[in-house]
Amino acid sequence: MTPLIRRAQLFQTIQIVACSLTFTACAQFVPQPGPAAEPSANYENLTLPIVVVGDTQEHLSTGFPLHDNDSSVDAYVEVAQRPPQQPLFGRRILEWALRNHPTEPFLHLGDVLDLSCRVEVQRMGRIFEDAGRPGAVLPGNHDGLMFGIYGYNILDNILDSDARKWNNACRRGAAPDDLRHRSTSEALSKRGFIADYLSRQARLPANAALPLATESGKQSVSWRNSDANAYLVAVEAKLLDGYEYANSYVAQLLRLPAAPGATRRVYIVGIDTNQAGALVSTWATLTGNSPGSVGHVRSDQVEAIRSWVTEAATNGDIVVFAGHHNWASLGLPSRLLLRNLMNSLPHPLVYLSGHTHRGFWAEHRSLDRRPLLELNMSSLSDWPIAYRRLSFAYDEKLKRLLVRGELSPRGSSAIESDVELLAAWHTQTCERAGISAAEIDSVDVELVERQRSARGTMLSWLVEYLSPVCDRCELPMYEHAHAYQDELLDALVQIDKHIPRHVHRLYEIKLPEWCGAVDFSACARQLQAQTALTLNESKESFRRKATLVATINDHLDELTSPEARAYMTCRAVQSANLDFRSTPDDRNSNRGEAKRRLEQYFRGEASVGME
Repeated sequence: MTPLIRRAQLFQTIQIVACSLTFTACAQFVPQPGPAAEPSANYENLTLPIVVVGDTQEHLSTGFPLHDNDSSVDAYVEVAQRPPQQPLFGRRILEWALRNHPTEPFLHLGDVLDLSCRVEVQRMGRIFEDAGRPGAVLPGNHDGLMFGIYGYNILDNILDSDARKWNNACRRGAAPDDLRHRSTSEALSKRGFIADYLSRQARLPANAALPLATESGKQSVSWRNSDANAYLVAVEAKLLDGYEYANSYVAQLLRLPAAPGATRRVYIVGIDTNQAGALVSTWATLTGNSPGSVGHVRSDQVEAIRSWVTEAATNGDIVVFAGHHNWASLGLPSRLLLRNLMNSLPHPLVYLSGHTHRGFWAEHRSLDRRPLLELNMSSLSDWPIAYRRLSFAYDEKLKRLLVRGELSPRGSSAIESDVELLAAWHTQTCERAGISAAEIDSVDVELVERQRSARGTMLSWLVEYLSPVCDRCELPMYEHAHAYQDELLDALVQIDKHIPRHVHRLYEIKLPEWCGAVDFSACARQLQAQTALTLNESKESFRRKATLVATINDHLDELTSPEARAYMTCRAVQSANLDFRSTPDDRNSNRGEAKRRLEQYFRGEASVGME
């Protein structure tokens, strides 16, 4: 592409982005119609609770820096780059939620990953496995696409420069001599995500007969569990290679634990709403064509799971549907397909979703006169950070299905405000770590504000992206990348001031040789003090910072004491709340408390009937 064409694209893109930002700023929030006040009913409990979470978005922060994740983008698209505490400690929020309810099966509604790297899935997979009980994960748009929007063909990354960038961004702190983290398969496509997930499920004794996915090639999986008490009942999957991998899918049938004396079984049909279609380029995404923002369910998946719904209807069982995308974010063809599938069920309809990071209750009556009750989960990566304990009850006479979705964490009473939600996190994590919220605030406020103020501008980001590769063009990207690595190092050094050495064990880490005889804290300060004058010097300094951050981050995964777990969870939650409070209300993707109240976020249960 010639410089002249790049410049023409630059000005066109600036116009598009400006129009988009103007529209976004002027758009009015219209709350979705929600369920009415609860009528009198005589409910019979059908299930015991399960833990439902979503949108953890584990992010690898130490790979090759990308324009697409430059902090300047975050100045216009909130949470493109999260506070440094999130990539260091954020996965511990999921761990805490699961460990706090050790006997309850779990359901993750997708976006386990962020950049979609193998190291991200390895870190999160370890938490799922350590939970030691049945669970299921539905794919989100970030689980197999770069940042949830770019669908590059990583199987052809020698020829695809964008795929090479994705792969390089997934190389965890990989210096030139770090061969272990410099393979050509560090990025994880949708096919790779499904294959890894199926292999992890097959390791559980109850799912031992689940077929393993092949390394490559088109493959279909159709499996039914012979264990009559298993949580994961059945799987239908299709795995595709090449440019078609984004049309891969995995659908799952889950059997919820029955309440004592229950007369009906309840099943969840977990749909893959991310059959995103052909890949799109960065340019297409900049102009508004992002496969991640809209959910897609193709007819091949719907037909594959139809027998589950038919069987349940025949047996008088209750079927609840679940997918990553919220109902309004599904494309119209997908909603029509799903409504047609739901029509065969002679009971009220419920849909569970994630994706919005907001959380709400909604009642949908379009496309069909029968209402569809939706419970949308807020995320574990952005405020409001929370999860739900989910169970179901039924009134046979009224044909009314009750959904109990207890907002958690909580104390002795239900959570009714953001203040109470944050206080519950403080009580159950910060206090267990032996540190006050005020002490955490004293360092995290400054760190969050510094990360936000270090952003560049959208104009500079576009110029950098569309310009030819040169020292002058690449240096600003590395300057922003250095700032973020410095903030990560600061967050790590602060650990030593907050919790005892025998808890964090940071002085036991084997550091890179270039740290010399100093400890991790001194090594970090030496790297931060270095001045790079050329692009090559900046790259080498960045690699060293990223390598040190990655080394310590790996060590954090080895910490299993209750104090260490509580401390890391506390800091991740606290920073997300601080970042949210620092964000103008018109820029927080409608996550403000007032708007969430309009969509009944703090409501703990709702029911739906047949009309």
